[in-house]
Amino acid sequence: MMAVTVPLTPASSLDQKIKPTSAYRYYVLTLLVAVYALNFIDRQILSVLAVDLKHDLGLSDADLGFLYGTAFGVFYALFGIPMGRLADSWNRVRLITVDLTLWSAMTALSGLSRTGGQLAAARVGVGIGEATASPCAYSLLSDFFPRERRATALAIYSTGMYLGAGLSLFAGGLVVQHWNAAYPNGWLGLVGWQAAFLAVGLPGILLAAVIATLREPPRGMSDGLITPPSPYPFHAFFAELMIVLPPLTFIGAARRGRGALLVNLVAALTIAGTALILTVATGDALQWTAVAVGTYAVFSWASALRTRDPPAFALIWGTPAFLLMLAAQGLQSVVNYAVSFWSLPYVETAFSASKAEAGLLIGGAGAAGGFLGLILGARASDRLKLRHPAGRVMVMLFAATAAVPLKIVSFTTSSLVVFYALHLPMILLSSCALGAYAATSQDLVLPRMRGLATATLFLAITMIGLALGPYAAGRLATVFDGVGGGVLALVSVVPLTVIALALLFRVLPTAEATVIERARSAGEPI
Repeated sequence: MMAVTVPLTPASSLDQKIKPTSAYRYYVLTLLVAVYALNFIDRQILSVLAVDLKHDLGLSDADLGFLYGTAFGVFYALFGIPMGRLADSWNRVRLITVDLTLWSAMTALSGLSRTGGQLAAARVGVGIGEATASPCAYSLLSDFFPRERRATALAIYSTGMYLGAGLSLFAGGLVVQHWNAAYPNGWLGLVGWQAAFLAVGLPGILLAAVIATLREPPRGMSDGLITPPSPYPFHAFFAELMIVLPPLTFIGAARRGRGALLVNLVAALTIAGTALILTVATGDALQWTAVAVGTYAVFSWASALRTRDPPAFALIWGTPAFLLMLAAQGLQSVVNYAVSFWSLPYVETAFSASKAEAGLLIGGAGAAGGFLGLILGARASDRLKLRHPAGRVMVMLFAATAAVPLKIVSFTTSSLVVFYALHLPMILLSSCALGAYAATSQDLVLPRMRGLATATLFLAITMIGLALGPYAAGRLATVFDGVGGGVLALVSVVPLTVIALALLFRVLPTAEATVIERARSAGEPI
């Protein structure tokens, strides 16, 4: 079934009265930064609570990596696909409002967990809820800001990642430490880590009420290609859901023909067999079952997109530049997510650091470093883009390599002071390419596909980086004498990242210059 497309109209027909002022653009941007900050507060809080969760729920390092990365990330990625489609066809402001309420409630419910299984179920709920935020935000900001300012706007939005992660570590550490000091035996059955989940989850419900007051901009406004609202916004969403949600995936494949069903079955058996081998090798059935489900869902969706929406498939999965960008961002995220999650538990165990002190210093340095890295990297990305069609890739290459020496020193030093001192520059260098990746993903597709492109980019970040990085570091901790050694072992993926980016530098200019031509060739009415 073909995706419903609507004709594009020139921006000159847009009523000047509905064009937003500069002040309103930045008001929207500020609120979306707050949403993204809560997004990362709610996911990063697990880091500051890791040692407590190991003690109270009897979890291992690999279990913690699974809870932080895989349980959250796989479902975040899986539901990001239909949510990205919905962001391309329905009211984006309403969608963010609903899902912010959902994931905030699930975070609060995490505080009522009594077992690792209950906490995993809550983390799945958080992942499903948060899958909507970035596809909607990227699409909204791409409509509010013109192309030449888009990387900067998206980078400012991405600062919410580091502001939220830093605030989560600081606030979470304070809540746990003071709560346990005031109520050493708990209060109403709640101990410090449970109170922390409640404290960071409930404010999101209040912010959702504010987000609901924003105005929805005309889609494609800043690019001069106004796309009227879809007459059937939920048709594509439910069709997408059927394609990514097993076992409905088999029905979706069968509708495309016997050959498509056969390919789908072979892929399912191959992925399941690989997961079984990894389960036998590691003993972590939940980890590899979740990864297998996510991988199979991505395969099913990408296969179906070819016939359901040939232009979108051509510009995303059919474009080597887009695939190279996905590979590079995913591999870079493996190390970055491992560092993000394990830094605080590492200093708590390796240096016997105070939770509140470590949360303040690591969280503060991470927030400041991430903020500066995103802004400076995005500005450099926009300027280099003006000088060379693939200028943004230069920033991606810099981010992939510059922080490696600091990571090595940080996780091998015997000085806590050195670890703290290096954290800000390490995060700054690691984060400076996010605006470049975000803007490139938007420049490689048409306005109606931006939510889908964003969801695809986050597939790589979550299915490769988040689902594998924290877990792998925790699993390798038993081999390399602690999580510090586990994190460093992941640095071995950097050469692969560099190769992918070198190839991207060569093919990106042509890919961006031919977007409309290739979309038209694939059947887009433009």
